[in-house]
Amino acid sequence: MSKRDYYEVLGVSREASLSEIKKAYRRAAVKYHPDRNPNNQEAEGKFKEAAEAYSILSNENQRAKYDRFGHAGVGSAPSGFDPETFSDFGDILGDFFGFGDIFGRGSGGGGRAQRGVDLRYDLELDFDKAAFGFKTKIKIPRHEVCSSCGGNGAHPEGGMSTCNQCEGKGQTRFQQGFFSITRTCTVCQGSGQIVRTPCSSCRGQGRIRREKVLEISIPAGVDHGMQLRLTGEGEPGTQGGPSGDLFVVTVVKDHPFFKRKDQNIYCEMPLTFSQAALGAEIEVPTLSGRETIKIPEGTHSGTVFRLKQQGIPNLNGRGRGDQYITVQLVTPRRLSQEQKELFRNLAEISGDEITEGSGLFEKVKEMFG
Repeated sequence: MSKRDYYEVLGVSREASLSEIKKAYRRAAVKYHPDRNPNNQEAEGKFKEAAEAYSILSNENQRAKYDRFGHAGVGSAPSGFDPETFSDFGDILGDFFGFGDIFGRGSGGGGRAQRGVDLRYDLELDFDKAAFGFKTKIKIPRHEVCSSCGGNGAHPEGGMSTCNQCEGKGQTRFQQGFFSITRTCTVCQGSGQIVRTPCSSCRGQGRIRREKVLEISIPAGVDHGMQLRLTGEGEPGTQGGPSGDLFVVTVVKDHPFFKRKDQNIYCEMPLTFSQAALGAEIEVPTLSGRETIKIPEGTHSGTVFRLKQQGIPNLNGRGRGDQYITVQLVTPRRLSQEQKELFRNLAEISGDEITEGSGLFEKVKEMFG
């Protein structure tokens, strides 16, 4: 039977790039692989056919000969089958079928290293500490590698032995079609060793749960919900994999006086009628102490004043935000006879009529109430 055209086998044009040829072969290999089509001779034949086509078209010299002379120019491709040609697909096909090297080039013993799990720690802190930063110590409950067994879970004295299934190689090999296929040993999980006598300290787990004390620095200017990443302070990895990370999440308490928005802070200050009318100097609390601001005469309720560089420090260390103070007039609730008389005199001067339940007092209440 005459061979099909290699471009036709992979379903690509003769002008196809190497990347397009690789993608086409991958699709065919996944579709017709014997693991997905057990006891299917037709699928196995197409799988071999696609592999042969790729072995020629992925090689620049071989492809040039094939384009010029056809099958006669490349001879008998299967006899010159080079597993190195297919090295790019070991990881792809391994993900689909669960073996590390489809073409029989085993990577040796040892299970796949896995990164440890990340941990989260919620750190509650006061408003002022979040603003200016501080150092503190935290206790992190986590698993650590058992110091007695070094993490293998076996008793230090003869607790490990060679796996009988894979003879210590960590992989088992079998023949399928014309391929020699290796799989990770299911008995020892690729380590080549099995635990005969468990470690008494960790009971064969290889890890022990402990609390670790860490000293951390919280930078000035952190806000609620920000994360501080501590690399390698999470759970330990397995099979020699790296540890996970620890994420410290800031939980900033509310302040009884200040409100924050970005790097600015906001507050309200009470103002008496006389201070608003005549002007005054008042003291305002800030994060750094007390500051004096000048209230001009005739100030209305709701007027906003700004104190520059009295807000939250920027995380990059350059400057601070501002503090905004909103003044609110406070209407007196109980007046002495002398105060009432003064307001009556003011009303007469202003031309306001004073009657019970109306007039200046009611206007003030309506304005500031």
